[in-house]
Amino acid sequence: MNDKRPVNLDIGTISLPITAYTSILHRVSGVVLFFATGILLWMLDASLASQESFDSLKAILTSPFAKLVLWGILAALVYHLIAGIRHLFMDFGIGETLEGGVLGARIVIGFAALSIIIVGAWIWL
Repeated sequence: MNDKRPVNLDIGTISLPITAYTSILHRVSGVVLFFATGILLWMLDASLASQESFDSLKAILTSPFAKLVLWGILAALVYHLIAGIRHLFMDFGIGETLEGGVLGARIVIGFAALSIIIVGAWIWL
């Protein structure tokens, strides 16, 4: 047996680099979008079924909870899109170094935060 194995594997105490956080968030946003597809398809069906169903959906979407859910879905979409563009750049060989990866991760976090705030203002105002 190798006695030099890591003893503490508690993810909360391990210091992860920013690139790991952006990668984890990209995966989480993909899962959120997978489950949000059902909500979005239901909304599309309700909006196209009839005028009464459209009006009902419109009334539902004015509630704060529905706006919060919609903001969460759009936040996941925006983050996933921006992080996906970063991955496309990396597929072309741009930002594959350690410094480039950290810079790319910071740019993703910055653009995503700004975009999510803009989307939130668009929904709530």
